[in-house]
Amino acid sequence: MSKYTEQLSYLQKPDEKDVPVELQAEFDQHVDFQQENWGFINNLFKILPLNPLQYKGFLDFKNTLFDEKTCYLSNIDKEMMGLVVSSTNSCTYCLTTHSDALRGLTEDSAWVDQLTYNYRSATLTNKQRALCDYAYFVTTHPQETTQNQVDMLRLAGFNDHEILEASFIAGFFNFTNRWVSTIGAVPNPGHYSHNR
Repeated sequence: MSKYTEQLSYLQKPDEKDVPVELQAEFDQHVDFQQENWGFINNLFKILPLNPLQYKGFLDFKNTLFDEKTCYLSNIDKEMMGLVVSSTNSCTYCLTTHSDALRGLTEDSAWVDQLTYNYRSATLTNKQRALCDYAYFVTTHPQETTQNQVDMLRLAGFNDHEILEASFIAGFFNFTNRWVSTIGAVPNPGHYSHNR
């Protein structure tokens, strides 16, 4: 029986026979982890194997941005930026998954809800506010981005390694928001209540 039986986007369902065996094994590991630890599977893992090599590339890049052993910013800061970007772009799918992730990291669902609705209403440190302001500005005014955005982050106390990572994160979430919205990915209902 095929692993990809649900219609979860505007696209055709993946066909398991088109997925290289070694990649399917890797995708299955992710799915097994989610099922065991969350009780449900992120729907993108049932949609994106349609283009397995591109999906593998996406996962590899994402992993380089969220490995706390090798990164400069905390995963809390990065998921916080992701919520600002996703809220600004009105990406329902990304808001559900990343608010879930941030609730799990912070154990503060009220704070995460405030960030999701309007980050300006949330209690933030100066450094957190600078990251949120940066994420919002480069999302809404990319054509007006100048050295000033870097200078503002430096003024808040970030070094250039952290600033480069912040730019990757803002760009990454804008990238994912665009294509997730374009393909009409259906959020998994489990994300709404998970980590509350």
